[in-house]
Amino acid sequence: MTNTMTNERLEECLTLVTTALDGMKAKNITVLDVEDLTDVMERMVIAEGTSKRHVRAMADSLGADAKQAGFMPLGREGGTDSDWTLIDLGSVVVHMMTPAAREFYDLEGLWSSPESLAELVATPREKKAGRRN
Repeated sequence: MTNTMTNERLEECLTLVTTALDGMKAKNITVLDVEDLTDVMERMVIAEGTSKRHVRAMADSLGADAKQAGFMPLGREGGTDSDWTLIDLGSVVVHMMTPAAREFYDLEGLWSSPESLAELVATPREKKAGRRN
């Protein structure tokens, strides 16, 4: 990944994110260093909200705080009634989830090692004889 942030700016962003989430009473805030596992981001932050409404409120607050601090979100995924909302801040991607969604998707387990990610890589199927693609 071409670093989109200096190390100092990355730390500022992480501090902003964790402070904003903590201020919104997020639970189990976890920061994962995924720099060596993907070219898409350097850090992933995962936090729990107590309900869908709490997840939405955390995302709204974080988005506003990030913009005010000069970290323009590149995107946001998750609707108003979603149990998982993602905010993409470039080098830092933040996942805010209900406890059930966090347990079901197990992002920490998925991003724990290259071997875990390799299991998800699709391998092309062999062409069947006589079949055109």
